[in-house]
Amino acid sequence: MTKNPTPIVIGIAGGSGSGKTTVAHVVLKKVGEQKIAFLAHDAYYKDLSDLPITQRAKINFDHPHSLDTALIIEHVETLKKWQPIQLPIYDFKTHTRTNQSILVEPHAVIIVEGILIFAEPELRKLFDVKIFVDTDSDLRFIRRLERDIAERGRTTQNVIKQYIETVRPMHLEFVEQSKRYADVIIPEGGFNTVALDMVIARIESLLPNSH
Repeated sequence: MTKNPTPIVIGIAGGSGSGKTTVAHVVLKKVGEQKIAFLAHDAYYKDLSDLPITQRAKINFDHPHSLDTALIIEHVETLKKWQPIQLPIYDFKTHTRTNQSILVEPHAVIIVEGILIFAEPELRKLFDVKIFVDTDSDLRFIRRLERDIAERGRTTQNVIKQYIETVRPMHLEFVEQSKRYADVIIPEGGFNTVALDMVIARIESLLPNSH
């Protein structure tokens, strides 16, 4: 019986709206989804169902404490042992974790994507390759504004207020500071095909049975 190789764990970080999800999806497509277990840190927001709805919106969702990082660490370690996990499903409109989950099977590559994944020392230790997607703040804000209105039921005023009060200060305090831990920095995210091709070639070279 052949022993499964130890999976490669790749972290993809960057500010909100930087294009890190696009980078993750390009990697998934080029390397092959059937070889990758994909975890978004966004799925691990803490469940706020015990708080009144008015209080939930006041939580600082851009601070590391708002995420259940202990659970994502446990999940990465489980996948590394070639065991499946149940990925939580989070409802951004109500700020609660739903009672449903998605089965994620173990694969030779594990990708973890999120804003604050390099700001957490214990989570950071698990990454074999750390990629930071670096995009100008004005572009990131525009993308966040469009996404939050279209996908998360927010108003323009609400998005601007959150950006000024928490997103921007937390980006400067945690996200920008965590960039120094990256092995690779990709400017302009998913549009930087040269950097992406290099990253994909590197991942493929690390895969078992690669020649």
